[in-house]
Amino acid sequence: MNHPSQYINKKIVVLGLARSGVSVAKLFHQLGAIVTVNDRKTREQSPEAAELEALGIEVICGYHPDDLVQADTALLVKNPGIPYSAPPIVRAQQLNVEIITEVEVAYWVSQAPIIGITGSNGKTTTTTLIGKLLEAARLQPVVGGNIGLPLCEIAREVTKDQWIVAELSSFQLKGTAKFAPKIALILNIAETHLDYHGDLQDYIRSKAKILDNQNKDDVAILNWDDPVTREMITHCRGISFPFSIYETLEKGVYVDPPYEPIQAGEPLPDAAEEAAARHIMYRMSSDVEPKSLMPLHMLGIPGRHNAANALAAIAACLMAGAAPEALVKPLELFRGVEHRLEFVSEANGITFYNDSKATNATATIMSIRSLSAPIVLIAGGLDRGSDYAELEPIFRDRVKGLVALGETRSKLEAVASQAGLEEVRLVEPKASAEETLDEAVKLAAQLAVEGDIVLLSPACASWDMFSSYEQRGSMFKKSVHTL
Repeated sequence: MNHPSQYINKKIVVLGLARSGVSVAKLFHQLGAIVTVNDRKTREQSPEAAELEALGIEVICGYHPDDLVQADTALLVKNPGIPYSAPPIVRAQQLNVEIITEVEVAYWVSQAPIIGITGSNGKTTTTTLIGKLLEAARLQPVVGGNIGLPLCEIAREVTKDQWIVAELSSFQLKGTAKFAPKIALILNIAETHLDYHGDLQDYIRSKAKILDNQNKDDVAILNWDDPVTREMITHCRGISFPFSIYETLEKGVYVDPPYEPIQAGEPLPDAAEEAAARHIMYRMSSDVEPKSLMPLHMLGIPGRHNAANALAAIAACLMAGAAPEALVKPLELFRGVEHRLEFVSEANGITFYNDSKATNATATIMSIRSLSAPIVLIAGGLDRGSDYAELEPIFRDRVKGLVALGETRSKLEAVASQAGLEEVRLVEPKASAEETLDEAVKLAAQLAVEGDIVLLSPACASWDMFSSYEQRGSMFKKSVHTL
């Protein structure tokens, strides 16, 4: 696309009335474009419509008109979650109308450099942590994107002396054309969202678009321990600055001594004990000596996966110009984000954790590995076609009981059976999602004994029963507190 200011008196279609759609519609309207906003939700389900219509923006609710996209439509800006099979998008493709997401628009109007964070797992934790670290370093960050404010809502307000810290999904990145963050960060790649992307290659390609338009002065921070992201380093146009928990790096951020990989069937070491003798190291280039930032055990968030998230955040902040010493205290104080391995309560010697943000099997595996006590797992949700076979080793080695719910409950039961797990309970759908989750929590509490952990870590998206993982996690916490 061109700069949004070049769409004066040109027709723009905004597909989707979520907060980002409202934001981008207002922006183009203010710049003089002829904007039409469309959403399949009914007018009663779209309270934002009145606000846009009061500004003179046309809003169509309840259906997709056949003539919504026409030959003279200059641009279609889609909500990231709307599939490319939706009729207006198919029509736009047939007419060669450019299709983008709000991320592209925000990039064009922002004066501030952007740190873009993507990956299958850990995005929210890492994005939030980067915001806190940059704030401590007095570099004036504003956090947005997939969390916080829509990017278009903040892009016109920030100055060139600030940083936009943006969590970016594969859905958002797939709809970019020239987007080029100053610092691009890819945490990891796991098989997920295949119902949207069709296959793993399209998912990987969408993630990799965060690197496509960077120049020689931009920075790519990639996970050296992930074979997919490691391969992406060879395609970087700018400065690569990787992170690793398993290798000593000539340049980047790493753990010393490195962690030893855990093989299937091996007992999991205690997270605190294995962190105790290690340090977080950084090396700005291969021709300077490495330096210790802090002992690893001082991190406020436990587990190997959180160590990797912290290394990635440190790398981004160092490359943004943060003073290393300014990062130590906020790293000690950071306790994670809501719904991500969040301590909820302890009752009768049983500890309850909310990990509703774990929407794929890899995330659930990482969370289970971070906990040392016997685990009764609550899992299940939207069926996206996975067989969840990768959960079998962790079920066999670390899970004492499973309570499965949602569309994938039978699949998870089958994996648990393969793992030899005897304590398995299935929760049939109740009158409401809240009642279903209440039943799951009660069953899990019955399976647990003093010293055990009840962990909600679904390994699935929430949309079969809940509006979001946040709603699922909040209902879980309510259920725990009312046991």
